Amino acid sequence: MADTFTLKVIARIRSDFTQKFGVPRQSGLGGGQLSAVIFEPEYRDANALRGIEGYSHLWLIWGFSRVERQGFRPTVKPPRLGGNTRMGVFATRSPYRPNPIGLSSVKLVSVESRPGLGRVLMVEGADLMDGTPIYDIKPYLSFTDSHPEAKDGFAGEKLEKRLRVVFPEELLISIPAVKRDALLAALSQDPRPAYQQDGERYGLEFSGFDVRFCVEGDTLTVFDIAPAGADKLK
Repeated sequence: MADTFTLKVIARIRSDFTQKFGVPRQSGLGGGQLSAVIFEPEYRDANALRGIEGYSHLWLIWGFSRVERQGFRPTVKPPRLGGNTRMGVFATRSPYRPNPIGLSSVKLVSVESRPGLGRVLMVEGADLMDGTPIYDIKPYLSFTDSHPEAKDGFAGEKLEKRLRVVFPEELLISIPAVKRDALLAALSQDPRPAYQQDGERYGLEFSGFDVRFCVEGDTLTVFDIAPAGADKLK
């Protein structure tokens, strides 16, 4: 058996998160955010999806496409631990790993037919940035994939505390109503990097908007919204 082989991109995801900053840290934390799995032309045969509507959840196997690899490093600094403590790479979900592959469990909402794109999967809870390549899709099986007795290691011990989000109504109305819950969920999870400082200003790109906010203590306040790509914060 060969030591290496080539993974083929079978699909790409279309999501409201156009930058790494602000993407939910795990699948299922997106507050109802919907994403579309659009297959590459070679894999748009409807027969490949026969029977998929019978499943409520799917596994997406995908690639950390914007991670720069710098050779194998046995330890990483998980943001959940403040970015100061090292853990073994295989004890984390860090993107900096020998093979930059991600695994996400998502809810299958619908299967749609779109002109020029064939069958498209609408999924909820994906923690993938817009354009992320997908290498494979497998059904989630509750009788074998669910383990209620499982231990979560240090990840479970260091669950982030949700922030209270203050989002002025005159700014919130700029966001389409169907996308507001997902944006509020992303903000409440504190998208700031591990080395965060209260009072500093940040901008989160979401669904074509640059949502600008700052945090003081346990409260995140949105103070401006601009079209994505507008002048950066000063």
